[in-house]
Amino acid sequence: MERRNILKTAGAVAGVSVARGAFAAGTDLIKVALVGCGGRGRGALQQRMTVGDNVKIYALADAFESAAKATEKTFNEQGDERFDVKDRVFWGLDAYKKAIDLCDSVILATPPGFRPIHFAYAIDHDKHVFMEKPCGVDPRAYKMIRAAAQKADEKNLKVVCGFQRHYQNPYVEMVEQIKDGKIGPLKYSCVYWNQGLGRDNSRVPGLTEMQYQVSKWYPMTWLCGDFIVEQHCHNLDVANWVHSLGDPNSPTAHPIKCNAMGGRQTLKFPRVRASGYRYDHFCSEFTYKDGTQMFSQCRHQANSWTRVDEVFYGLDGIARAGEIKDYSGKQLWKFEGDSPDPYKNEHVMHSKYIREDIAHNDAWFGANSTMTAVLARTAAYSGKELTWDEVVEKGRDLFPYDLVAEIEATDPNKFWDAVPPVLPDTEPPARPGEGEFIYENSVPVPGEWKWDA
Repeated sequence: MERRNILKTAGAVAGVSVARGAFAAGTDLIKVALVGCGGRGRGALQQRMTVGDNVKIYALADAFESAAKATEKTFNEQGDERFDVKDRVFWGLDAYKKAIDLCDSVILATPPGFRPIHFAYAIDHDKHVFMEKPCGVDPRAYKMIRAAAQKADEKNLKVVCGFQRHYQNPYVEMVEQIKDGKIGPLKYSCVYWNQGLGRDNSRVPGLTEMQYQVSKWYPMTWLCGDFIVEQHCHNLDVANWVHSLGDPNSPTAHPIKCNAMGGRQTLKFPRVRASGYRYDHFCSEFTYKDGTQMFSQCRHQANSWTRVDEVFYGLDGIARAGEIKDYSGKQLWKFEGDSPDPYKNEHVMHSKYIREDIAHNDAWFGANSTMTAVLARTAAYSGKELTWDEVVEKGRDLFPYDLVAEIEATDPNKFWDAVPPVLPDTEPPARPGEGEFIYENSVPVPGEWKWDA
């Protein structure tokens, strides 16, 4: 905690001009840009507009013209004066820069592979940031996010991540109860995201391969990180939160090693079409530096047992969000307060941090929780027990950072004709039906998949 306090103090002095000047000069109006006009981006935009403070949605950016213009049309039709983008609607690989440059605060909601690039740019240009989870898809993203987080602290910029359980009162109070010793010393935790299938990833005719993959990014691991990273990161984040007692710089802020298994059973063609090359189940065992462990399950399989939550087992009791019991079943604590919508509350709090100049930076938690999921995915894909340090230092990156940087620096319009990191199978049955492609040859095989760079 000492390092964080030093940074907080330094930021309050050295970064005060950024904090107080990072919205429209001479007024208290905050101009907000949305980068990523998909479903989650539009949802975050709507939530930001309902906070009720002096805010204007000032610019939009998306890789696709159709998505950017559709978002503009949808919000214009609402007739809310806080939405005022006029001619500030951009699309293309470098559209994020054009939108961010015009605003004071930014919402980052693109496919996760792009997140560290956009976050780094926003912080470099002195913008407050709300970024959706996860914070990337690979070890390089983790290092980029942490480097930008350091700059954000030094500049006194306010960063909130879309790990909304940190803004959900039953979770916040549960962590406080655990910190106060209500369950005794923590022994282990179990976290779950088991649910059915979702998302239509069907191919739209006329798209290049790159356009298809970026528009239907969820089954493409180089963009999504696989669902253990994109979705189960929520539960892993809560476990890190509890194991570290809320300190992202604690020795137990993240696991130190992991073994895991996983695979792809129900997503295979023809059972499920347009399913990319991701896994549909993982089971992971994490060990923290103090010897405590976390056991993790996540699954996307139809007609199967579902569960999404986190459970913490201490010497004296068992904690879940909103409730703690002892091992006889006696209730030791129950949350009884108000619990505002956490998806809205994270924007309420972001505004509060900015306006009241309260030091706040979720990027540290976000980076750790994202990397925790990357560690498990890497262990499962490879079939190896791996340590945190070796995956951070030598782990295989999935996102084509150098390709994207080169195209952006030369001709961003050529991005859609570029070759993505993974291509459809070329051997039969590569085209099992008209307009269909499969990627089964790219599915990682444990024991064969090379985990290190």
